[in-house]
Amino acid sequence: MTNEELYQSRLNRYVTAMRNGMPDRVPLRPFAAEITARYAGFTCQEVTHDYNKAFEAVIRCCKDFEWDAVVPNMVWVWTGLTQAMGLRYYGVPGIDVGPDVGFQYREPPEQDAYMRREEYDELIEDPVRFLYETWLPRVSAEAGGGSYRSKLALVKGGMAMLSYFSAFGGQIDRMRRECGTPSSICGMLKAPLDILADKFRGYIGLAFDLKEIPEKVEKACRALMPHLAHVALTSADPARQLPIPIWMHRGCVPFISKDDFDRIYWPTLKPMVEALWAQGNQVLFYAEGKWDAHLDRFAELPAGSIVYHIDRGDPAEVHRVLGRKFCLSGGVPNALLAFGKPEEVKAQCRKLIESIGADGGYIMDASAIMQNDATIENLRAMTDATLEYGVYRSPSSPSPKLAPEPAAVPASGLPAWITGHRPQPGVCLPFEEKLKELPPITGDAQLVRQVWDNIEGLAYLFIWHTVLSF
Repeated sequence: MTNEELYQSRLNRYVTAMRNGMPDRVPLRPFAAEITARYAGFTCQEVTHDYNKAFEAVIRCCKDFEWDAVVPNMVWVWTGLTQAMGLRYYGVPGIDVGPDVGFQYREPPEQDAYMRREEYDELIEDPVRFLYETWLPRVSAEAGGGSYRSKLALVKGGMAMLSYFSAFGGQIDRMRRECGTPSSICGMLKAPLDILADKFRGYIGLAFDLKEIPEKVEKACRALMPHLAHVALTSADPARQLPIPIWMHRGCVPFISKDDFDRIYWPTLKPMVEALWAQGNQVLFYAEGKWDAHLDRFAELPAGSIVYHIDRGDPAEVHRVLGRKFCLSGGVPNALLAFGKPEEVKAQCRKLIESIGADGGYIMDASAIMQNDATIENLRAMTDATLEYGVYRSPSSPSPKLAPEPAAVPASGLPAWITGHRPQPGVCLPFEEKLKELPPITGDAQLVRQVWDNIEGLAYLFIWHTVLSF
């Protein structure tokens, strides 16, 4: 089988499972981060600070393991960029922590949160302006103010992000040509409340806000929705085969109450997922932690619209509530991969395959992103167990009927809460404002506007990906 044939076979297996169907066998989609460095002989510092080494580590794993889909670089955060911008919330391997320690997220003290409580109205009024004028100068030790270094930091940050993101195309192509391995995800989404907790107010600040000014929190989440949905839609897989991941952090019990989940978290996340599904895009709910208290709410979503990843939840309970509607993934505890024996890993994989994966709609993976504490022996055991126990049928057998396909894109296009929002998602400075400064345009006025909006879009994506990706 050629690498291209292998690629198509793996992609079909992966997509069939995500659509809640039964492929020829259980797909293996490890979210392998620093463990790839360990396998390739690199330090955490090397793959975090030099994304080309991170790419190479993934390629080596793809060549040596029979994985069906992987993230082109699950380490993801490139600390070359975070250092160029002086982002205060990262501990960089080899600088702030040891070279064999993964990068760390450093949450500020409550009194030094990157957004003050009295600034909710500023965020609600114009999120993009708030990010550039208020948030970025606080999170960046380099980009604040009008100094020589601050101007350099903005230019270096923008160029570095463009360089890094552009390099993913070559990495994905290399995975396909050299290894026959598809990428497992495409795009980026986060829940508005998680953004407030992760990057703006901090968890402690948000916890107090939810009790003392919940109406402001809700308004802020609704103000963020159109922008987060826009970034997700514009970064999604054009072929609509790969899911958009949403990294779910602090929206579950006990981080917030079930009442706050029902009142704020879910009503500002669910419409985004529905809008993405209406455009033909699945969302991967990477439910870090234990979300069992909210399974009934997730079951409200259209069949097939999500892939649900199991971290600390009960696989049997998740399967009971969601298994008929959605594909499930994960369930192999990271502690087991780090400290267990290979035979214990294989036993856990077999249990998952024969229980929640018995009828298809299941993807093998660790419970959470694999850092460098997992052992290579246990990584092999998870791979071998999937190949040994996960076979459903001959690859040439016809696939059973899959879950419903995404609905056709409605004639009206995107919902009004995205397209009708002001300021309009996708731009920082609207062309209408720039037009007031220009002399009368001769020739093709629409061309002038189109180019303006396209370049505006780069500045827009830069600030939002600083929030979402770095």
